[in-house]
Amino acid sequence: MPVRPIVNRVSRRLTLAGLGASIALAAMLATPATAQIVRHANPGPGPSLILQSVTIPAGAETLVLSGQLAAPIDPSKPVTGVESFGDTRTQTVSIFTKIKAILAEHGYTMADVYKLTVFVTADPKRGDGKMDFAGMNDGFKQFFGSADNPNTVARSTVQVAALAGPNYLVEIEATAARMPRR
Repeated sequence: MPVRPIVNRVSRRLTLAGLGASIALAAMLATPATAQIVRHANPGPGPSLILQSVTIPAGAETLVLSGQLAAPIDPSKPVTGVESFGDTRTQTVSIFTKIKAILAEHGYTMADVYKLTVFVTADPKRGDGKMDFAGMNDGFKQFFGSADNPNTVARSTVQVAALAGPNYLVEIEATAARMPRR
């Protein structure tokens, strides 16, 4: 058999196989127009501060932020200790303000955040070696489940022995998702 017909047949099969694979991939990646991110509330009699879970459909765009730390209350002054960054509530608000700005740089909003991991150290002013969970939640409530952003998130909050710097009481990781704009 001449070489040319064999090459043509192999080439045609590879082209059809590639086309078939491309169609299959496009079908897998296609997202129905009605697909949306679903937030599953915690069961119970009233609204919960955090979600039980979140379903992210195929085709959603996600943005994962590294852990963020508070900015100094007054950047023009030298850092002298925890008080340069504030208490747990103040640091939490500072971090969420920073997260909000980072999200905006990428075209996301706080309403797109669906998962947080919050690391909190003991508040030295408490004297009992425990984190100020109430202070962190007070800061959290300014950004989630509020008039500006009625959404809340799936969240884990853990007390840790220390963070990267000795003056930080809180570090927060955030993950956001949104459906592509068409």
